Amino acid sequence: MPITLASIKHNLDGKVGHNLTVVAQAGRKKITRRKGTLKETYPSVFVVDLDQTENAFERVSYSYADLLTKTIKINFDDDQSKQTDA
Repeated sequence: MPITLASIKHNLDGKVGHNLTVVAQAGRKKITRRKGTLKETYPSVFVVDLDQTENAFERVSYSYADLLTKTIKINFDDDQSKQTDA
């Protein structure tokens, strides 16, 4: 089944308010891991409110294309499986 940006957005719409971990590529051999809560979804991006004990800034946004191209991966805390396609 082909994955589209619309299907990724639809899946994330149902997870607003859930805790998650975002693993993002930050360079050739560097990754960043951030914990937070999925705050809002917009037509082309979604917003994650970050855990203030671990991060220096409040929120970060990613595009649905980041998930589609596997630039980032999402793990929801209530799902114990990896959510690469949301």
